Amino acid sequence: MLYHLLYSLHADISAFNVFRYITFRTIYASLTAFLICLLLGPWVIGKLSEKQIGQYIRGVGPATHQDKAGTPTMGGVLIVAAIVVGSILWVDFRNPFVWIILLVTGGYFIIGFIDDYLKQIKKRNRGLTGREKFLLQVVVAIVAGCLIYRIPEFDSRVTVPFFKAFRPDLGLGYIFFAALVIVGTSNAVNLTDGLDGLAIGPVIIAAATYMLFAYVAGHTHIADYLQIPYVHGTGEVTIMCGAMAGAGLGFLWFNAYPAQIFMGDVGSLPLGGALGTIAVITKQEILMMIVGGVFVFEALSVILQVGYFKLTHGRRVFLMSPLHHHFELKGWAEPKVIVRFWIASILLALVAVSTLKLR
Repeated sequence: MLYHLLYSLHADISAFNVFRYITFRTIYASLTAFLICLLLGPWVIGKLSEKQIGQYIRGVGPATHQDKAGTPTMGGVLIVAAIVVGSILWVDFRNPFVWIILLVTGGYFIIGFIDDYLKQIKKRNRGLTGREKFLLQVVVAIVAGCLIYRIPEFDSRVTVPFFKAFRPDLGLGYIFFAALVIVGTSNAVNLTDGLDGLAIGPVIIAAATYMLFAYVAGHTHIADYLQIPYVHGTGEVTIMCGAMAGAGLGFLWFNAYPAQIFMGDVGSLPLGGALGTIAVITKQEILMMIVGGVFVFEALSVILQVGYFKLTHGRRVFLMSPLHHHFELKGWAEPKVIVRFWIASILLALVAVSTLKLR
C-alpha cells in the first residue's frame, strides 16, 4: 500500500525513490510487524485472559507443564495480523507470489482458528480430528501448488542442495511435491510448539534465512553468480519474510520463558504453511529440511515413537515425543532445551546458507 502510494511520487519528490529498494521495504516491513506485536500484545493477552481462552495441558505431559494451564493461547491471531499488515503496507501487490503466500497463510490460519475455537471456546478437547485437519491442509496446499505451477516463468524442476547440475523436472507432479513441502512444514512447526518460545525462535531464524534466499533468487546477477535458479518476482517475497521475522520477534517478547501467551494452532499452522510456500517459491524446497532441521527432528521423533510403539507393542525410542519432551524428562531445564534448540537452528541455517556456494 505504501509502496504504491508513495513510490508513485518519486518523479516529483526524489526522496520517495527509496521505496523502489527491496532492502529498504524489508527493513520497514520487519519493524512494522514487530511494533504491531509489541504494542498490541498486552491488549491481546488481556482480551484472551478476559474470555478465559487459556492453554489446556494434557495429563500425559511432563508434570512441570501443569503450571502453564490457563496461560492465554491463540496468540497466533496477533502474529498473523502483524505479518499481513506488515506485508500489505510494503509489498508490490502486482506480484502473484505475494497473493499465494497470503492465501496459504490465510487458509491455514482459518484451519488453526477452527481447531483452537473448538478446543478453547467450545471446550472440545480434541478440536478438529487429525484427518479433518490434514485434509483441509492438503486442499489449501494443492490449490497453492496449482497457482505456483501456472505462473509462466516458474520452473517445475527441483533444486537439490550441493548439486548444481542435478535438477529433476517433476512436470505436473511438482504440484503434489509443493503440497508435500507446505503441509509437512506446517505440521512440523505445529509439533515443535510445545515449550515457551521453542517454535517461534526457529521460525524467526528460518524466515531470516529465506529472506536471504528470496533476495538472491530474485536478483539476476547474484543468482547467476551463485549458479542458483533465478525466479522472477521473488524479491517481493523477501519483504514478506522480513515481516514474518519481525512479527516473530514481537511475539517472542511475550512468548519467551515464562510465557505470557502461546500461539496455538492458529499461529503454528499458518507460520509453517507460509515457510513451506516460500521454500517452494524460492526454489529451495529440499533445503527446508536443513533450515528447519529442528522442525524435522521434532516431527521425525513423533513418527519414530508412534511407529516403534506399534511395531513392538508398547516399547519406546524416546522417553516422550516430540523430542523436546524427551530432553525435559532427562532432566534438562525448560530454558536450556529452548536455547539449545535455538542454537541448533542457527547452526543449521548457516549450513543451509553455505550451500549457495557448495555446488
